[in-house]
Amino acid sequence: MAAFSRVLAEWTAAQIVHVDAGSERAAVLELDWSGPEPASVEDLGEVSPLRLTHHSWDGGLSYCNYEWVLPRSYKVIGNLPPLHDEPSRSYSTGWWLGDQLARQRRWDAGVREDPVDPGVAAYTGAEMNDLLGEPAEPHTGIRILNVGGVESLDCERLVRRFPNVTDLGLRGDLGLLSAAGSLNGLGSLRRLHIVDLFGMGGDDRLLPQRVPALEALLLHSVPAEYAAAMRSAWRREVPNGTFVDIRGARKPEWVAENRDNPLRGWGDREQISGARVKKAVAQYRSTRRAVMAALAEEPDGDRRARLVEIGRRYGEAFNRLDGRSPFIETVEREELFAALDLIVDEAEAAHGSAMPWARESLASGVDTVRDW
Repeated sequence: MAAFSRVLAEWTAAQIVHVDAGSERAAVLELDWSGPEPASVEDLGEVSPLRLTHHSWDGGLSYCNYEWVLPRSYKVIGNLPPLHDEPSRSYSTGWWLGDQLARQRRWDAGVREDPVDPGVAAYTGAEMNDLLGEPAEPHTGIRILNVGGVESLDCERLVRRFPNVTDLGLRGDLGLLSAAGSLNGLGSLRRLHIVDLFGMGGDDRLLPQRVPALEALLLHSVPAEYAAAMRSAWRREVPNGTFVDIRGARKPEWVAENRDNPLRGWGDREQISGARVKKAVAQYRSTRRAVMAALAEEPDGDRRARLVEIGRRYGEAFNRLDGRSPFIETVEREELFAALDLIVDEAEAAHGSAMPWARESLASGVDTVRDW
């Protein structure tokens, strides 16, 4: 098969040596060839596998396992006798045919540094919002754009500023995307990767007729409604060359439990083990569910007593977790009470009324038993 390489400004070719149906991977051997668009394997002439000696490579083959969906911009040009018969132990996310050949040719020419690509840009979410807040002409030369640490991002403004992006990566930590349907304005988009971002609904899905060049759709930890709409829109495009990987579809309840969880920061503290963080978050979530259920279902006369009991169990659970090597100090203690306050804040918003008695009842239950 063959594909046009932007970095070579020519076509290049490779041989698919193995296809593993179990792992849905194809072992691809790059060829040491580039030139005009080939119509068949005869146009390649005599070819040999690409061997890599650049940087830390020791002359091994450029041979890697890729997703087995052949990108729609690639084309099959015929068959050659196998140039290699062993399985590959290397794996890649995304097809990047031509990149290794370009690096090897620069190395052979004595160039030891890869050139800076002006078409590639990376920003934090805060940097991107600052940039989008300033008046400027569209950055038409940016093709590959990655934005990490997104707390909130307006996709409509992003598309206006970067209209020619072909590879877009957006990553957050329960951040919010607004106007995600505007990504349909990226008519040349080939790859979209969204991780741990929310705020998108089914109407925000990408449409195949609007982004006909899309070759990879990677969605990890996104709203369930958005994930379902995207899967429905794009599963029929898999045979046409769009790789679809959608995982971690989250329901609104999951997002609500996790976005305002004040204990999420515990994972960054050396004195708190991963196991303790996991148990602490699980206890917070179970307490939240119990409080919300009590306030929604319990008769008025029973609510206070029920909340005192929930508070007591919360205090006892963190007594056990603190255990023989205590880690709950002033900051953590304040965060544990703040967690209860946040739960009541959410309940008050849902019921449309203040519930100071709910806060008092939970705190009273905790104080009767807590050792921290």
